Amino acid sequence: METYLERAVDFLVAYAPKLIIALLVLWIGLRVIKFIGKFLKRVFEKRDFDATLSSFLSNLISWTLKVVLLITVISMVGIPTTSFIAVLGAAGLAIGLALQGSLANFAGGILILIFRPFKVGDKIQSQDRVGDVKEIQILFTILASANNETIILPNAGVMSNAIINYTKLGKIRVDLPIGISYDADIAQAKQVILDTLSKDPKVLQDPPPAVGVSQLADSSVNLTVMPWCQPSDYWSVYFNSLEQCKVALDQAGVPIPFPQLDVHLSDTIESA
Repeated sequence: METYLERAVDFLVAYAPKLIIALLVLWIGLRVIKFIGKFLKRVFEKRDFDATLSSFLSNLISWTLKVVLLITVISMVGIPTTSFIAVLGAAGLAIGLALQGSLANFAGGILILIFRPFKVGDKIQSQDRVGDVKEIQILFTILASANNETIILPNAGVMSNAIINYTKLGKIRVDLPIGISYDADIAQAKQVILDTLSKDPKVLQDPPPAVGVSQLADSSVNLTVMPWCQPSDYWSVYFNSLEQCKVALDQAGVPIPFPQLDVHLSDTIESA
């Protein structure tokens, strides 16, 4: 019994100072990490970072610092950390190889949150899909299409392909194809269309709508009508303007042709 007590006393004498210092370092380190987390949140708020991004980065940095602090405290006590770090590295490598796709999506989500090519509420096109952004998650971006379909896009694919943001600049142009007869007065048709567009409250007047001849087709002179609107009004302006322009052209007597084919009979066929 005396032998065990002596060993215990020797152990306390040898390790007590190290243990006390390690616990003190742990206490101070946790307080410093907490302060750093709050500081980062304030910085993110001032820079108008996305709430999801600021929360995620704050937690990531906090947990990384805590792991480093834990390893430091363990080494101060006298426990060898070389094998411990090696095990963590091997486990991290195995997990990384098993989750390559997920890690790529994770990296894509981080890039989206940092560079913000779009935000929640924007209308975008990515990977031939068009919709309003409903959620930006770490692994996926969720869109809602015009048909109210839920579109889930992997973030790796979003960031590795072209992104068209229809909302970023605040205005979008609607291109409408309208064909008129070759016998029609082009100037009259353009004026009728512009007058019609000026009466639509959803059509912006700055920049003003425009009409131009885009093609001399087989049966018609094709005009491209170009009104501007808010991105949220795109489909409303598209369908309403097309209909109203057709009605106005009919009332003004401007013919809108349908495909025609002229057949000429040769003299040999007529005589036969």
